[in-house]
Amino acid sequence: MRYIKAEDILPREVIALIQEYADGVTIYIPRKAENRRAWGRGTAYRKELDTRNEHIRAEQAAGTPVPALAEKYHLSEKTIRRILRT
Repeated sequence: MRYIKAEDILPREVIALIQEYADGVTIYIPRKAENRRAWGRGTAYRKELDTRNEHIRAEQAAGTPVPALAEKYHLSEKTIRRILRT
């Protein structure tokens, strides 16, 4: 998330009104519901996790036990089982 100066986008009247409630603090204005993106869609991280999970499923199908997968990927056994269920 990048920061934008309020003076650059808001009218002075709106800034004055906001200052009555939050003078000199940083505030977050959430996106409209129709403009929200799913988690991880703004970066490649979601793709990396999907690829990792595919590898975990393939290794388990090849016979690697859950404890070994947990150690290899630095995850809990519970997390490995959750990945395998999906």
